[in-house]
Amino acid sequence: MATVSTTADTQATASSATRWTQLILCIACMILIANLQYGWTFFVNPINKAHGWSLAQIQFAFSVFIALETWMTPIWGWIVDSLGGRLGPKLMIAFGGITVALGWIINSRAESLEMLYLGAVIGGTGGGAVYATCVGQAVKWFPDRRGLAVGLTAAGYGAGTALTVIPIITVINSAGYQAAFFWFGLVQGGLVFVLAWFLRGPEPGEMVGIAAPKVAQSTHSYTPLQVLSTPVFWLLYIMFIMVSASGLMATAQLAPIAKDFDVGSVVILFGLTTLSLAGIVDNICNGGARPLFGWISDHIGREYTMAIAFGLGGVSYWLLGTLGHAPWAFVVFAALIFLTWGEIFSLFPSTCTDTFGTKFATTNLSLLYTAKGASAFLVPVANLVKSATGGWHMVFVVTAIMNFIVVALALFALKPLRQKFMRG
Repeated sequence: MATVSTTADTQATASSATRWTQLILCIACMILIANLQYGWTFFVNPINKAHGWSLAQIQFAFSVFIALETWMTPIWGWIVDSLGGRLGPKLMIAFGGITVALGWIINSRAESLEMLYLGAVIGGTGGGAVYATCVGQAVKWFPDRRGLAVGLTAAGYGAGTALTVIPIITVINSAGYQAAFFWFGLVQGGLVFVLAWFLRGPEPGEMVGIAAPKVAQSTHSYTPLQVLSTPVFWLLYIMFIMVSASGLMATAQLAPIAKDFDVGSVVILFGLTTLSLAGIVDNICNGGARPLFGWISDHIGREYTMAIAFGLGGVSYWLLGTLGHAPWAFVVFAALIFLTWGEIFSLFPSTCTDTFGTKFATTNLSLLYTAKGASAFLVPVANLVKSATGGWHMVFVVTAIMNFIVVALALFALKPLRQKFMRG
């Protein structure tokens, strides 16, 4: 019996080391593609200045990127699940590395809006391939700490830009935004391609000895078609759209908002301007929120954590819109928005896999992730509302209300509906 126990302990230790190594590799890949979304805001005004295209026209490229990054993920997820753990993650991440590099290189050469949109299509395709695969890896390797693992993986995407905010701005200011697009795209995509070949999924029986989760999880794996026929999925989808749209309005518009508030170029700390400092702090908060709230949800449940996070988020939008005209207030309240928005990328995938099982997890969570693509087309609407009302105040009022509605849905609709579904 002692020998059997020792063997089981050794297997559990080996499995633990392997899954943490895989998680670290996925986090690294997510860091390397983070600039595709969160670094975009620093290119908007330089592109506007160079070509004279309107902010709405430029931001449509961002909407295209988000749409492709999200709406294509069910295809990538299905390919990864179909090819299996040994081959699927490797090939999909390698494909993603090539295409994210190509997308930004095209952006660097874009002399027309059509070329800019093409770069967004290709970059979004690659970004989605990397994102879906890495999140799928996290939910499969960590059934006991799903919220934390997905949160750490998503944190790489949310906080990754913090490492390159100053270098990107420096290159844009010294060599032009085209050079920043080209070199950052080439290096980031190349590194993702290299890391791809070290990834794999868990083998059958490899997770023996892992601790039981504290939250309820389905013992049955539902196929994508079965998932799409459930009210639980569509409620999650609507909630995801509402919270994602409010966050994207802020993250994509941060530089224009700072400019309109007359705080963006104000130097406030160690030579950093308000916008530069906000860019660093916001991305750290955005990344930190994902493992923080993921870890909390592993202990108190997904819905209660949603209520806490999105409730605080609603207050944060109102505070930035009301008090954000002071430089330090802008930094603090923008950071609060990022802190209470980023966790959707840990809470929703965890909730999805808890509810629908792990066998088709990459595909199912990718289907849910397409809600982010739908929400992206509300980003230019923020510019229209701002133009119609003469300021950003109404935009922040709307985003706050959206968050409060989601709090109510989490507690009084999603929680009882999920409980009923999982009881069968």
